[in-house]
Parts: sequence; structure tokens; C-alpha cells
Amino acid sequence: MKFPFKAIGFDWANTIVELKEECDRTPLKKVFDCLQAKQVALPEFETCLSKSRELFRSMIEESQTTYREARYEEVLQYLLYYFNISLEGKSSLQELLQVYYKQVYSKRETFPEVNAVLHQLSTWGVSMGIVSNTTNPIFMKELELEDSGLKSYFDFTIYSSCVPFRKPHPSIFQLAISQFQLEPCEILFVGDSLSFDVMGAHRVGMKTAWINRKNEETDIVPDYELSSLESLLQIDWVEA
Repeated sequence: MKFPFKAIGFDWANTIVELKEECDRTPLKKVFDCLQAKQVALPEFETCLSKSRELFRSMIEESQTTYREARYEEVLQYLLYYFNISLEGKSSLQELLQVYYKQVYSKRETFPEVNAVLHQLSTWGVSMGIVSNTTNPIFMKELELEDSGLKSYFDFTIYSSCVPFRKPHPSIFQLAISQFQLEPCEILFVGDSLSFDVMGAHRVGMKTAWINRKNEETDIVPDYELSSLESLLQIDWVEA
């Protein structure tokens, strides 16, 4: 069997890595604990958490219509200013973001089939890249990828928090096409979101594969519907 595509663009969250249930309380509390240990004067935690949620939710809502990504590092920076939290050389925004996101990432797990599938695709000579919507800072996403043990499989990563628009805006997919240096029809895009991944990639001419682990029903028709990433290895020229 010869794989019918020269390249695959992968979504990250809930395609390669399972996010599970995530909350913002514990990560922000970790930031408070870090600052308290450094004897930094802080506001009341619940007040700060409430302000964080108020601002971030409004950014998320706006991103749904403008496709400009919400970035939590901007929220954390705002909180420092709003509550007059002076780090005084005792910490830095980058350190606090590391504390915050290490807690977030600690709950995530790579789907069990991922490593074997990526290894097989790599032996077939398939180029691979990541195109992910994320509110996380890029340096933390790169650390997450490094810690996953999967970095060597990917030729590039594109995160919405460092480009003009998030999926499904065509520009982020067009950037992936330029990185692959292939025609769109030679690229398969794989993701768990019909609206962001499937429809977005389809609009720029890519073929699409929808990861439907929950066996959901839809009127949207991707080129392929997969129960897990293992099904990628069964795609052949006849299906394409």
C-alpha cells in the first residue's frame, strides 16, 4: 500500500493529545503560591480569579467572530498591572506562565496509538506538521511538544497565538501549505473539529480527515471519518 498523500497537517488538542477536563483555578493558584513563596504582595485570590475569568472569557468570545486568538499571557500581564502586583525582580512573566501551564499540561495524555502511527507515517516518507488553535504562549507549546516525545516527527509547528488568525481562517492553513511546499490537494488535514479543522482545511483545497472518537453524527461530510488515528494507516489510493 502506498499512502495517497505527501503530507499531513495535524490538529493538536483532542487529536494527538487528550485535554481531559481543565480548569483555571488550580493553575492560577499555583501562580499565587509561587509569588507568595517569594513574598510578593498579592490581592485576594478569588477577586483575582474572577477578574481573570471576566477578561479571558470576553477575549474568547471575541475570537469566535474575529478569529484573532485570545492569549492568556496577556490576561496574566493585565492582572499584574490591574492589581499592582510588583514582581520587583523576584519573578518574571515567563516564570509565572511556566508555573501556570505546567499545571495545565500535567493533566493531558497523548492518545495511546499516536506514537506508533506517527512512526509508521514517518517511515513511509510522509511530511507532517502541527496546526493548532491555542491561547498558550509559544514557548510553552514547544516545551509541551518536547516533553511529549513526538517533536522529531514534525517538520514544523504553527500555533494560532503567534499568527494573525486562528482556524478556520484560511490564512493559517495557507501558511501550512507554504511550509509543506506542496499543492493543497497533496495534503491531508486531520483534526477533531468539523468547524475549525475540516471546514477550514477544505476551503483552501486540502483533503480532510475527521477524528470522531465519540461516534457523533453530523451533516458535514469530510473526505475521511476516522475512529482513531490508527485508521489513517488504512487510507489507500482506492479511497482517495
